[in-house]
Amino acid sequence: QVQLVESGGGLVQPGGSLRLSCVASGSIFSIRVMDWYRQAPGNKREWVAGIAEDSSTTYADSVKGRFTISRDNANNTLYLQMNDLKPEDTAVYSCSIIAKPSARTDLHEYWGQGTQVTVSS
Repeated sequence: QVQLVESGGGLVQPGGSLRLSCVASGSIFSIRVMDWYRQAPGNKREWVAGIAEDSSTTYADSVKGRFTISRDNANNTLYLQMNDLKPEDTAVYSCSIIAKPSARTDLHEYWGQGTQVTVSS
């Protein structure tokens, strides 16, 4: 059983910063890809950023230059540093991983419950 727990959300003023964390625990042999998604009320879930096993990163155009994704492989932890936050960044942020629970199993996708980020003055 693999569990993902996000933290670090909260209320911040426009222009402010937050750092989100996502800790993966349980039976994990390897993690291939780690991603951040977000969903605002009334909107579809939106992919925000991703980081591969080799630490190569990709970003949605809406956050490029403001957000930085990183990972700590030793501790199965994913981070999202969010700077220059805007009201339109308000959403529930969730992490997702593509991982193998053991050496002999296939890749599976796992999701966290999410953490609320609210950008407002």
